[in-house]
Amino acid sequence: MTHLVHRPLRADARRNRERVLNAARAVFGEQGRDAQMDDVARRAEVGVGTVYRHFPTKEALLEALAVDAFERIVARARAALDIADPWEALTSTLWAGAEILAADRALAEAMADIPGPVPIALETQLELNQAMSTLLQRAQEAGALRPDVVLDDMPMLMCGIGAATRKSHQCSHAWRRHMTIVIDGLRAASASGPLPS
Repeated sequence: MTHLVHRPLRADARRNRERVLNAARAVFGEQGRDAQMDDVARRAEVGVGTVYRHFPTKEALLEALAVDAFERIVARARAALDIADPWEALTSTLWAGAEILAADRALAEAMADIPGPVPIALETQLELNQAMSTLLQRAQEAGALRPDVVLDDMPMLMCGIGAATRKSHQCSHAWRRHMTIVIDGLRAASASGPLPS
């Protein structure tokens, strides 16, 4: 088996890759998964060959966007660990994740369509799990979060919010309403009984 060695990109190649990712985030955010690589190249103001040089397929580009989104969520979760109030720390992380999903229609579509876990690096997944576990535990110990919420509930909740960002609703930014309902349902004081197991 041959091992590929990933060399660091030259400065201009790194800038082009960032331009492509930023353009892709905007284009896929607007058009969803139906967006084309040509649209990304136009928005990035690079040739389509540059897009394909960095991302050989649309799926590779979407995966890179998913990785970027999850890295941003991990950064927000880690930053929330410094917030003194456990409930605020948890909910600010949930709001940040929802904001990222709402801004990226393609990511929300991809998360809804992927049958298993999102294909992100194990290290990123472990970092997110560790930060979220700590945030959940702190909120439960403070009596703010219902005691029967578990880590595995979080991806399901966020996928639901991601799906809500794609649905028509009489209110603009309806996902914010849904996120508020979800957060209110997580409060220990709101629990009407134990969650089904």
